[in-house]
Amino acid sequence: MPAPRAFSYAVVRVVPHVEREEFINVGVILFCAEQRYLGCRLLLDPVRLRALAPTLDATQIARHLDGLRAVCDGDASGGPIAAMSASERFHWLVAPRSAAIQTSPVHAGISDDPAATLAHLFETLVAAPG
Repeated sequence: MPAPRAFSYAVVRVVPHVEREEFINVGVILFCAEQRYLGCRLLLDPVRLRALAPTLDATQIARHLDGLRAVCDGDASGGPIAAMSASERFHWLVAPRSAAIQTSPVHAGISDDPAATLAHLFETLVAAPG
């Protein structure tokens, strides 16, 4: 088993009305440089989104989240940013924005299994209770 290594993560949020500062968590992005790991889990719950912002286009938000996933995965469909190093992609993904999709401040932790940690963070911070 690998030794525990430092990682950074941010929660991805949909913020329908930036001025109201209300949001729903829709994903987590996790980066561990020492283990060369960059991953994300994203899930848009249309019911929760409709409850917060009934007029927001869930299909358009889902497309934007797909774009974030492509950049995270280094997929060519993510455009030129997806071709950058994992570290550069992580910092681009978590950069502060005044848009409908934002990230939380970056948090840090230690893990010997970044994929399992990502799954745990997703279940804890994003997945609907129940």
